[in-house]
Amino acid sequence: MALTDVWAVVETQGLAGIVALSLAVSITAAVSAGMVGTALGAGLAVYRLPGRRTIVVTLHALLGLPPVVVGLALYLLLSRAGPFGGLGLLFTPAAMVLAQTILALPIVAALVHAAVADLWAEYGSAFEVDGATPLRAATHLLRMARPRLVTAFLAGFGRTISEVGAILIVGGNIAGYTRTMTTAIVLETSMGDLSLALGLGFILIGVSVAVSATIFALSTRGGARL
Repeated sequence: MALTDVWAVVETQGLAGIVALSLAVSITAAVSAGMVGTALGAGLAVYRLPGRRTIVVTLHALLGLPPVVVGLALYLLLSRAGPFGGLGLLFTPAAMVLAQTILALPIVAALVHAAVADLWAEYGSAFEVDGATPLRAATHLLRMARPRLVTAFLAGFGRTISEVGAILIVGGNIAGYTRTMTTAIVLETSMGDLSLALGLGFILIGVSVAVSATIFALSTRGGARL
């Protein structure tokens, strides 16, 4: 099947909607993980909390969190028989965002912690001498660590845009509602249409690279050091 044929087929299946949903879910999850992960990572770097080392070790241990396990856990929690079944989130984009956020959070938090901890080790004494509160110090250190924060966010986005296992379980791969680029690739592969699956794969790579490059370019325009 030629690439033009692939494009014609995916257009009939709502390519624009699939791409839009993929981006909406992935970017929303990446931003959510970015906000929570940045606060968590920076807090662990500057606050002397009890059990801080255990939390940091746990974050790094969760970097390889299996997506299917996250998806299964959320399925049990969000199903009708689960404790949160009444929310009606199962098989919705919201459940997909939640799953991707959980998967991206440890990555962002661990990378932000490493970046801020390095700067705190170098400048922490100066902040303490100046009487700066941990919150104020963390704010300044985050500004100084901007290039590494961009990397952390892009790593989180890379995790979300490429995710398939968890969102397949909690989203259901419903055409026109919860079908994303990755789940569409899985579907076409299972149906034996490898040419279409490959074409969708190339489109996914192109979209992912374009978004990541755009975010990086915009983030470094203000003078962040490359």
